Amino acid sequence: MDGIVAEEWRSALRGWGVDRADEADFAALVADEPDRHDWRVVDAALDRLVCADCGDRLSRGPVGCFPCDQAHGFRYAAIETDRPGVPPGNEHGVRVNVSVVRRPAVTSAQEVLVRRLILPYLLVGWLPTVEQAQRIGALAKAGSTARDTQRLAQAMADAFRA
Repeated sequence: MDGIVAEEWRSALRGWGVDRADEADFAALVADEPDRHDWRVVDAALDRLVCADCGDRLSRGPVGCFPCDQAHGFRYAAIETDRPGVPPGNEHGVRVNVSVVRRPAVTSAQEVLVRRLILPYLLVGWLPTVEQAQRIGALAKAGSTARDTQRLAQAMADAFRA
C-alpha cells in the first residue's frame, strides 16, 4: 500500500510542477486542503509533515495528541477515486483499512490485525457486502480469545469464498 501512496504522491508533484525544494510546502498545502486532493496524496502529505506537539508524523501520533487527532479526522475529507478494474466502493474499504493500519493506537490490536489481513484482498478488488463487513468488524471488536479468533477466521473465509 505504501507504494501506491508514494506513486500517487510522485504523480501529484509532477502534475503540480513541484520540485523537491518545495515538497514540504506542497505537503503543508495538501494537508490544509484535504478536500481538494485524492486520499492517497493526502496520506502521503501527512507522512511528510511532523506534528509540532508529539514529533511523530502528522496524524500518526498517540490518541489525545490534538494535531494528530485532527489531521487523522481531516484525512476523510479527501477525495476517493476508485482504481480502474475494481468495483465502486472498493476504494473506501482500502482507505479505511489503510487508515487503521497507519494509526494502530486508535483501535484494538485484534482489529488492526484483521485490517492488515483484509487489505491485500481489497487491493486486488474484493469488495465485501455490507453484511460481511459488519460481521467481520463485530467479530474483530469482540475480543481476542482463541474462540473469538476462530470465529473471525471462519467469517473471513466465508466472505472471501462468497
